[in-house]
Amino acid sequence: MSQLSLAATSSANLAEEIILNCWYEIKNNHLIQTNLLPKANHGVASVAFGCDFSAAKLLNLVEFLSQHGFSNLSICCYQPTETLLPAWCLYSDSQKPLSPLLLQAFSAEQGYQLVQLTNPANVNEAGLLLMDMDSTAITIECIDEIARLADVYDDVAAVTAQAMAGQLDFTQSLNQRVAKLAGIDVALINELKLNLPLMPGITELCQYLKAHNWHLAIASGGFVPFAEHVQSLIGLDEVHANTLEFKDNRLTGKVTGTIVDAEQKARVLEQIQQRLGLDNRQTVAMGDGANDLKMMAKAGLGVAVHGKPKVVEQADTAINEGSLLQVAYLLAIPLDYTL
Repeated sequence: MSQLSLAATSSANLAEEIILNCWYEIKNNHLIQTNLLPKANHGVASVAFGCDFSAAKLLNLVEFLSQHGFSNLSICCYQPTETLLPAWCLYSDSQKPLSPLLLQAFSAEQGYQLVQLTNPANVNEAGLLLMDMDSTAITIECIDEIARLADVYDDVAAVTAQAMAGQLDFTQSLNQRVAKLAGIDVALINELKLNLPLMPGITELCQYLKAHNWHLAIASGGFVPFAEHVQSLIGLDEVHANTLEFKDNRLTGKVTGTIVDAEQKARVLEQIQQRLGLDNRQTVAMGDGANDLKMMAKAGLGVAVHGKPKVVEQADTAINEGSLLQVAYLLAIPLDYTL
């Protein structure tokens, strides 16, 4: 099939009507197959995923992009893994990416997710994924759960609120919150460590990336015992987190060593990238909070994971709902990655 009329097809799943990984031009509501492969380092790739696309849904997306200056669109449907639904990439060599919040607002109304990428990473080349831990690789904030088990949650939450209001920086907030945990038995730490709830899709994403020779790491403002346990669960290459001080099997209320704050997370990314000899384009940083923004800005691609609006707005792109395996959509676009 070299040409398909979008107006004439009634299929609820347009992916069944075309050839996966092939590129099509849109002309007069027709998809016309082309042998041209868009260049990864030029233009904007709009990636839509999370549902089956009918012709009407695709045309609605084309209209939205056209209204915002994206013209001469080429389209490709691709499927990074069998467990993911096919995604659609609409490539344009004009315009700059739109605000992630605008993309989120539009696509949420349409029932799918929409992101835009420039010069995306190539999963088939060696790369680095550096991720936050709390509320990113796992669904909880460990310090809150320790405090809850020790019945000091309200005290810790009060310090957290001060930090969120900008009254404390991260290091001050961390030290004051950990001080509230003084005297807690190591058994409580171990109890929580063995019951960490992983973020849906994180295991599958790590398996997918390891199969493609990617280096996987955590840079967390959380704590080493939990980061090391997550490392063992999902096969990470290394972890960087804060070290809790213990004495007589109880927390002293102090953190020792280098504090993993926003600046340190960015340094970790740069150090690993240099050690592995990676191009910046092949580095991805993933997180949910303001403490992750410098790391995400340093990476070739910064991905907000179920992030707060401020984080979504400043990130390159966002996964707003569903499995983290969907990050594969951002790394497996069928493009020409040669320079």
